Amino acid sequence: MTPHRNIGFVAAAATLLAAAPLSAIFERWTWLIQAAVVVAVVAGSAALSRLGRMPLWGQVLAMLAGLTLGLTWVFPGGTELLAFVPTPATFGHFGDLLQTSLQDMRSYGVKVPDVDSLLFLAVLGIGAVAVVVDVLAVGLRRPALAGLPMLAIYSVPVAVYVDSVPATPFVVGAAGYLWLLVTDNVDRVRRFGRRFTGEGRDVDVWEASPLAAAGRRLAVVGVIVAVALPLAVPGMTGGLLNNVGAGPGEGNGRPGQGGSSGRVDLFAALSGQLNQSEVIDLVKVSTNETTPFYLRLGVVDDLRPSGFQARVPTGRSVARALADPGDDAPRGVDRQRYRATVEVTKNLNMPLLPVYAEPVKTDDLNGNWLYDPNQQVVFSNRDNARGKSYSFDYVRSTFSPAALRAAPSLPSDSPVMRQQTERPSVPAVEELVAELVKGKSNNYDKVRAIYDYFSVENGFTYSLSTRNGSSGEDITDFLATKVGYCQQYAAAMAWLVRAAGIPARVAVGFSNGSKADGDAYVLTNRNLHAWTEVNFGPAIGWVPFDATPAAAVPGSVRSAWAPDIDAPEETTPSTGSTSAPDAAGPSAGPNEADRLDKDTDQGLALNQGGPAEESPVWPWWLAGVLVLLALLAVPALRRSALRRRRRVRAVAPTATALPVPGQRGETRPVVVGVDAEAARADAHAAWDELLDTLVDFHVRVDPTETPRATAERLAREALAERGDAATGVRLLGRAEERARYARDPLTDAGLPAALRTVRGALAAGADRRTRLLAALLPPSVLQRWRTGLAERSARVVTTSGQVRQQMTRWSPRRLLAGRPAR
Repeated sequence: MTPHRNIGFVAAAATLLAAAPLSAIFERWTWLIQAAVVVAVVAGSAALSRLGRMPLWGQVLAMLAGLTLGLTWVFPGGTELLAFVPTPATFGHFGDLLQTSLQDMRSYGVKVPDVDSLLFLAVLGIGAVAVVVDVLAVGLRRPALAGLPMLAIYSVPVAVYVDSVPATPFVVGAAGYLWLLVTDNVDRVRRFGRRFTGEGRDVDVWEASPLAAAGRRLAVVGVIVAVALPLAVPGMTGGLLNNVGAGPGEGNGRPGQGGSSGRVDLFAALSGQLNQSEVIDLVKVSTNETTPFYLRLGVVDDLRPSGFQARVPTGRSVARALADPGDDAPRGVDRQRYRATVEVTKNLNMPLLPVYAEPVKTDDLNGNWLYDPNQQVVFSNRDNARGKSYSFDYVRSTFSPAALRAAPSLPSDSPVMRQQTERPSVPAVEELVAELVKGKSNNYDKVRAIYDYFSVENGFTYSLSTRNGSSGEDITDFLATKVGYCQQYAAAMAWLVRAAGIPARVAVGFSNGSKADGDAYVLTNRNLHAWTEVNFGPAIGWVPFDATPAAAVPGSVRSAWAPDIDAPEETTPSTGSTSAPDAAGPSAGPNEADRLDKDTDQGLALNQGGPAEESPVWPWWLAGVLVLLALLAVPALRRSALRRRRRVRAVAPTATALPVPGQRGETRPVVVGVDAEAARADAHAAWDELLDTLVDFHVRVDPTETPRATAERLAREALAERGDAATGVRLLGRAEERARYARDPLTDAGLPAALRTVRGALAAGADRRTRLLAALLPPSVLQRWRTGLAERSARVVTTSGQVRQQMTRWSPRRLLAGRPAR
C-alpha cells in the first residue's frame, strides 16, 4: 500500500512547528528562516525519491543528501562548488562550527544572539529531526512515534531555562504534531469509507469512535501519571511543573554555574569566587549617591536542617510601575531617592541582576525581567545578566537606633514572622541566644546584643580557609571556633536572630568597590559579600546588619544603627566609617541620629499597621473559573440558538375580504391560500430539530430511512408506551414527507406542540446523565463540529493533493507541442 504523498509535506511543516520552543532561546528569528530552508530541501528530496519509487533506505539517503546540501547553502565555508555542492573542506568547516558551539553553549545565556556556531547546531538538529519524522510518518506509517523526536526539540529549552518553560511555543509544537496525526488518520479513513467497530457493526452518528474513546482514556491516565502522581507522592519532583530545585551546595567558583540548573546556589558561588586567586571584574556601577550601601544580588532565606537555601522568587515585570515607599516615612527613618547605572560584564552569568535595595523604576530592561518586592531582587526565568546594561531609580533608607527601638513586633500570625523565623532546633544556639538577649525589652536591643557578640573582642576572626556551609553543625562549629568569612557571619547572625523570635535572612551581593572614575565603582569577585537583614515591621521593613569584621572586607560600610563594634571610638557615628583601604567612604546616616536616640524615653512611636500583604490570588482563580465555565457553555448556547432559529410557527390559510360585484358596501371573505414555502421550511425545521433531539438523547438515527419509516420505528420502540408522543412523532414524519415529496405541504398541523411532546417523552425515558449531557454538552452540536472539522480537513487535503498532482504532471514539452514546425 503506497502512502499518501501529502503526509511528507505535512511532516515537514509539523517539524517546523515543533521547533517553536527554540524561539524563546534565540534573540532573533534567523534560526527559523535557516531551518525552514533546510527542512524544505529535506522534504523535497524525500518527495523526489518517492516519485522515483526508491526503497526506504534510498529515501533516507536522499534526505541526508538534501540535509547536507541545505546546510552547505545556509552555512557556506567558502570552498563549495557552484555555491552549494560540498567539498571535503566544507565538512571541516562544519566540524569547526560544532566544536565552537560546545564552547559557546557554556559562554552564552538565554537569549542567545545570532552566533553561527549555535545557529548551525540548532538547524542541524531540526534537519535531523525532519529526517526521522519523515521516516516514521511516511516510510513506516507510524506518525504517533514521530512525537518522540519532536519532543527532543522541546527538551532543549527545558534544559537551559532557569525556571518554567513558556507554554505558548509548546502549544504551537503540539498543534503541528496533532496536524500530522489528523492527516494520517484522514488518509486511512478515506481508504475504508466508513467507521466500524470490532464487532462488525456500524458506528452511529452520536457514538464516539472506539479508537478515539480509547485515546481519551489513555490521555487521562497519562495526565494523572505525569502531573498528579508527582504532586501526590512525597519525595517526587513535579517534573516540568517544578523545574526549580535547591542546589547541592557545591560550586565551581563561577556565579550561576554551581548548584542545579533551576536555582543558583549563591553560597557556593560566593565561596568559589572569594577563593579564586585571579581578580575578575564583574560589575561596574555608577550612582549619584555619595556613600551607597551594598549592591544586592539575591536573598537566601529558606532555613532547613541542611542550612540556608534560596527560595524561588516570584513577582511582576519590571516594565510595570514598582512600589514606591514614598515620603511618608516614620519618625527616625530617612528615605532619599537616587539613580544608578549598572554594566554587567560577561563574567557574571546568572539569572539575577544586581540592584540597590528598594528599586522604584527601571530602564533598558525588557519584560523578561521580574521584581520580587518581598525578596527585593530582580530575576528572570528566561534571560541572563551577562553583558546587560541598565539604569534604575532606588530609595535609600537610613534608620536611627531610636526608631528601631520603638518599632513594634510583627504579629505571630504574620506570613513574614512565620516564614522568616523558621529554624531547626539546635540546643546550643538556643542557649546562647537566651543568654545574649536576657534583659532586653525591644527587638533592636536584642539584635544589637547578637550583632555585638560577633566582635574581635569576643575572639572572632576572619578567614577564607574555613569550610563553607550553613547547617546547624556548621553554625555550631563556627560559634565554637569563631573563625570564618562573610557567609558564616551572616548565616550565624540570621540564625541567632531567628532564635530570638525576630524575622531575619541573608542577603548576597557586592560590597563597595574601588572607584574607577568619577562616581563609577568597579566591583570584582573580591567584593562579593553576604550580610544579614532583619525585619522591623511593615513601617520600616528590612534593615541590614553586617556582622563581618569591617577591616577584612574591602568596601565594607557601617551605619548608625549597626556601627563598627571593633572601633570603640566610633560606636555611634553619624556619617558612618569604612575600614578597608579601597572603601567608597562612610555610610550615609541621618544627621540627627544622636538626638533621635534620646527620643525613646519620650515615647517615640511609629506608624502602626498590619503586615505587608501580597496581592490576593483569588481574583485570578475566579477569572479562570469563569472563562472555563464560558467555554463549557458554548455548546449549550449553540444548541439553544439552533432551537430558537428552528422555532416553528403554524401556517394557516389566510382569508381576505373582497367587495361583492354589483352590491355597494357589501363584502365576502375569500380564501387566498397558504405560503407553501414557509410551510415546507417549518416542516424541515421541525424534522431537523427532531433528529438533533434524537442524537442528544442517544436514540439511533438511520439516514437511509424515509421520514415515515423513522417515525414508525420511533413510535414502536422509543415511544411505544406514550401514545401522545407516538402520535406527535408520526405527525412530524408525515409533515416532513409531505414537505419533501408532495405539492402541497402539511399546514396548521400543530408541529410545535408535537415536537415538545416528543422531546419531553424522550427526556423522561433517558437517565440522568444523558439528560445532563443533552443540556450542557449536546452531542448533536459536538457531532456537527466534528463532522465540519473532518470535512474541512478533507477538502484541504484533497485540494493540496490536486495541486501537487497538477504540478507533477506538468512538463515543459507541452509548451512546444502546439508550435508549428519550421
